[in-house]
Amino acid sequence: MARSGGAHAPASPLSGTTHVLVDLDPHARPSTVDKPLLANWLRQQACPVIGIAASGHDHPLALVCDAVATSVADAAELIDNIVAAPLAAMVLVQLLRATDGLEVSRALIFESLAYATLQAGGEFHRWLASAERPVRTQVAEAGAPVLVEREGELLRLRLNRPARRNPLSVEMRDALVEALELVEVDSSITAVTISGEGKCFSAGGDLREFGSAEDPTVAHAVRSTRSVPQLLARCAQRLRFQVHGAAVGAGVEMAAFGGHVEATPDTFFQLPEIRFGLIPGSGGCVSIPRRIGRLRTGYMALSGRRVDAHTAYDWGLVDQLVEPVAQTRAAQGRAGEEPPHA
Repeated sequence: MARSGGAHAPASPLSGTTHVLVDLDPHARPSTVDKPLLANWLRQQACPVIGIAASGHDHPLALVCDAVATSVADAAELIDNIVAAPLAAMVLVQLLRATDGLEVSRALIFESLAYATLQAGGEFHRWLASAERPVRTQVAEAGAPVLVEREGELLRLRLNRPARRNPLSVEMRDALVEALELVEVDSSITAVTISGEGKCFSAGGDLREFGSAEDPTVAHAVRSTRSVPQLLARCAQRLRFQVHGAAVGAGVEMAAFGGHVEATPDTFFQLPEIRFGLIPGSGGCVSIPRRIGRLRTGYMALSGRRVDAHTAYDWGLVDQLVEPVAQTRAAQGRAGEEPPHA
């Protein structure tokens, strides 16, 4: 097919192909003549291209794949998720390819547009119809959603919805926007720490609010004009994230913007959005590849697997591993906490 010079239409869910597996082990190395033909053909595929290589990313064709697994068995979870949401998987890899190396603020606009497209799609709406989500009428937690404390040149921000594991809700987004706008305009703030109250940093987007935007176009407009990721990117070199417990979905996506990220050994990172028929939509399609590369980001997002703190450190998602400090009063185990969400 590669030698035919593009005579075949790109593989995609519309043609019944949800993914392409490519054997990248040494015996499968292409000839000098075939290598550029294969590379060009693989780049043209619309669906995810999964490389299989026991040696990792060293094969000459690895960089034209969207993720690399060590074996077919290792790829099984990626394949299951792709087959369950093939359009979301296609949009994810197309976005990661298109924004690779693109200026951050522009790449974030493309991410938001892709996310809005999937919000209007059938895969997301099927998940909404079948998912058991927290009830929105639960009793609100006391205090500001983000605690702000200034000490000279240092500004401390603490996510403050510990009973629900600090989800990125509308109220928390607005509070973060307000605080980060201050950081952007006040040059006397030379350092900002961002941490989370309770048992974890953040379990991601607030599932209670998923699907609440009636118009995906308006939702994109809101994300574009009240954008936490854009502000994080502009203030990145002053930001120090202190992460513990779960850093899921928006939790890891925000942290990856930081100029410095430290995590306790119990921390885990996860991108579960593909299972909802979505993609990471809080900047993760931009922030995470710029830390760990497009292939590892694709692997994380397509598999939805947890990445432990030591692996995250080895990959460069975390800059420093630190021992946990005593938790604040809000961190003391509260009854009725929800599990990590998105």
